[in-house]
Amino acid sequence: MNIIIFTIATLAVLGLLLAIVLYIVAQKFKVEEDPRIDTVEALMPGANCGGCGKAGCRAFAEAAVKEGVGSLFCPVGGNAVMQKVAEALGQTIEAKDPQVAVLRCNGNCEKRKKTTRYEGVASCATVASLYGGETDCMFGCLGYGDCEAACQFDAIKVNPETGLPEVDEEKCTGCGACTKACPKQLLELRNKGPKGRRVYVACRNKDKGAVARKACLNACIGCGKCAKVCAFEAITVESNLAYIDFTKCRMCRKCVAECPTGAIHEVNFPPRPAAVKPAASTPAAAAQAKPVQPAAQAPKPEEKKVEIPVQKTE
Repeated sequence: MNIIIFTIATLAVLGLLLAIVLYIVAQKFKVEEDPRIDTVEALMPGANCGGCGKAGCRAFAEAAVKEGVGSLFCPVGGNAVMQKVAEALGQTIEAKDPQVAVLRCNGNCEKRKKTTRYEGVASCATVASLYGGETDCMFGCLGYGDCEAACQFDAIKVNPETGLPEVDEEKCTGCGACTKACPKQLLELRNKGPKGRRVYVACRNKDKGAVARKACLNACIGCGKCAKVCAFEAITVESNLAYIDFTKCRMCRKCVAECPTGAIHEVNFPPRPAAVKPAASTPAAAAQAKPVQPAAQAPKPEEKKVEIPVQKTE
């Protein structure tokens, strides 16, 4: 009985001593955390998507308190959340234009025919590591939905008819998760633009014109016509591929009309006015127009023969 009591007492004393040691060590090496970090984290949307470039909303809050909010931006919360964070930290911040993901590929199933057949893991990353894809375009979308799986906001869906992902701009937060997931780097973040209007080159094919055109009827052939008509120097052509700088583009849309392959897309613009044609050349006018009949000529009076008597001379 005494042995049991002694053992229990010894363990109790050891536990107490270890607790005291741990308390002293914790007090000596404790790290004081700024209470503003919790305040900033409470203002964040809590998506933890990494679109800000940090590991999550907690890491963003720590960086905002230590480094300031000048170089940070939360794409999910947008300017509204960033303004609240700046006010909580007593700082000021400039509003940024909202961004949305755009697909730089227009090679749907009709315009970009399949020449091989893949049977394996349905993953863009896996297919890209094995070969270029099922078509002759080595730069086009593979269509297996890695971007759709990476999106936490249900903003991207692969259209089964076209084989291409479609971005819902109302749901897209511009976090950039899809741009990182695409092995072909076909998704790009661009400014939404006024009234959601954007102009961009929906192609990444860097092959020469004839090769690119053979692989996809909608491919950019690097002809440079778009760059020639742009008055704002917003379009550059490098490696047989045109690119529109959205910070310089004034959305005049001259390049869209000039592109011979339809590789340049215009989004959310009103329909272009139809060209005015002469009334007689339109089908409706042609149907209404009546052929002009020549004026009826009055019948000529019937000619009468007049016989003149001839006198005979003797």
